[in-house]
Amino acid sequence: MAAMVDTHVPLDLAPVRGRQRIESLDVLRGIAILGIFYMNIPYMGTNLAAWLPDPRRLSWEPADQLIWAAIRIFWDGTQRGLFEFLFGAGVLVFTAKAMKPDDPVAVADLFLRRNLWLMLFGLIDIFLVLWVGDILLVYGISALFLFPFRKLPPRALLAMGLLFALVCAIGWPGGGGLVGYGERVDMLREATRIEAKVQSGARLTQEESAAIKEFRTRRDALDLSRPLPKDRKEKIAEERKAFNGTPLDMALFNWSTWNKIFGAGNGTFFGVLEAVCAMFVGMALFKWGVIQGGRSVRFYLVLAICAYGVGCGLRAWSVHEIFRFSLEPKIGWITDEFARLCVTLGHVGLFNLLLLTRSGRFLLAPFKAVGRMAFTVYITTSTVMIWIVFAPWGLGLWERFGWFQLMVAASLFNLLMLIAANLWMRFFVCGPLEWVWRLLSYWKRQPFVRRRAGALTPAAPGGAGEVVLPV
Repeated sequence: MAAMVDTHVPLDLAPVRGRQRIESLDVLRGIAILGIFYMNIPYMGTNLAAWLPDPRRLSWEPADQLIWAAIRIFWDGTQRGLFEFLFGAGVLVFTAKAMKPDDPVAVADLFLRRNLWLMLFGLIDIFLVLWVGDILLVYGISALFLFPFRKLPPRALLAMGLLFALVCAIGWPGGGGLVGYGERVDMLREATRIEAKVQSGARLTQEESAAIKEFRTRRDALDLSRPLPKDRKEKIAEERKAFNGTPLDMALFNWSTWNKIFGAGNGTFFGVLEAVCAMFVGMALFKWGVIQGGRSVRFYLVLAICAYGVGCGLRAWSVHEIFRFSLEPKIGWITDEFARLCVTLGHVGLFNLLLLTRSGRFLLAPFKAVGRMAFTVYITTSTVMIWIVFAPWGLGLWERFGWFQLMVAASLFNLLMLIAANLWMRFFVCGPLEWVWRLLSYWKRQPFVRRRAGALTPAAPGGAGEVVLPV
């Protein structure tokens, strides 16, 4: 095995695309790994049962509304999209020696082993760190589907990458899209008919009574002046008891929640479907030279303007629909996934545009270190938040913050991680968890301490020239 690993180490991207483009991928990954925390912190530090169906129930001052809308339009889900694009690009870099019929099987062996370990790290993140929203397991599973498609032309990859957006646009029963839109129209029409029947004094059937009761319950839930229903109060109390209890109480609650969503539920299936499709888009962008900074300033300017114009426009309309807080069907159910991909593509255009300018490179340079130890940053953030900041045996800040305060807290912690990552990378080749991952993947000791400035060459396994899978 050692001989195989020595012969088929991950490829250096520099001879193919150039060092600057490697830095571009690191910067994008660094921005994404810090950005994802803005999405995760409400799920770590608040009582989800209290606000998840209606964000107003967490806090809804003008500053909260502004920050919630801005995040929803410009950032929500797009950092995940950046990860998925980068993951797809990383697959092509990682498997570059396996693009011909007679290529060595060791590349596939290393690729599969690396992602099986990633799946294990994901299980550790879920069941030991207790982060329900883990992405490592989903990405590890998704990677297993990508290898056979590495040789496809970019247009075919892009077409497959849009399949999930098409599925979301069409929808499924109770799942949004055109199907969900039609179901909501039917529900409102039926409720109007039954209400008219009630007003006329006619007797309702058992089915009509159940339908109008469900409709009124859902309608009344949007009225903040009404008391919460009994079952909702019970869920809030159950979650509050778990997160103010012992580590075992919290663990049992989180394990149960993960199982409902991703285990017994279909969350893992749809998570993998979304990730695989977006990774196909990332593979296409890499083959076109887009994601790694290989196009012109004009190209990235046009890309950012067009992608943001479409994506942010659709998302702004979706926010407008949400802010009505009514049971009316919403166009956003149909367009949300397509809009997410567009805004993510806008990020690719904007950040690569900045990296082609001297001031932009200076501004974004600190994110490069974060991108090179993204795995460590991701796990560290989850661990510190769940076990120290929000834990009752730690700082006990769970259920203390509203939307605006959560974003301020996330910004402060991200600043801390940005500084820490840059200090760490001055002395070490990679983050500690990246080092463990590489050790397990290659089954061979990897360099860790940076002996001198520039000692690590891009060709070294896991070094600056390797596009690390973006987790």
